[in-house]
Amino acid sequence: MSNPEVLSAPHFMEFGYTRSTGPMVGAFLTGLRDRQVLGVKDSTDRVVVPPPEYDATTAAALPHDALLPVGPEGVVTSWSWNPRSRLGQPLDTPFAWALVRLDGADTSILHAIDAPRSELRTGMRVRVRWAAETVGAITDIACFEPCSEGIAS
Repeated sequence: MSNPEVLSAPHFMEFGYTRSTGPMVGAFLTGLRDRQVLGVKDSTDRVVVPPPEYDATTAAALPHDALLPVGPEGVVTSWSWNPRSRLGQPLDTPFAWALVRLDGADTSILHAIDAPRSELRTGMRVRVRWAAETVGAITDIACFEPCSEGIAS
């Protein structure tokens, strides 16, 4: 009673869903499209960038009409050198991943800095380098680059 015929069928594994950004992240991304970085004040009066949907202290929803502009310049609070760029990274040359506290913000945003390793310093001033075409994504910030002012006091 054995059947020598083997049956097979194609099978595709996928997760078909759409993720919405919500009112806060959506507004943040729209701001980037318009070449403006937005933050929001939380319950402790800190300006948080990027703005979260919920307050970290109270867990209450943050009002999306309370968004405010920050930056586009700021200070490097920490950095790590990336000597070899990989597929999907923001730059195709060596660069630094850095935490940047934009002017007017109390928290830092993680992004790439395009500068020689010898010029990188904690405390250095940097500014947003916008992508040639902005579309409403984090990649609208192509990277950060050093400001002529150098190290913050």
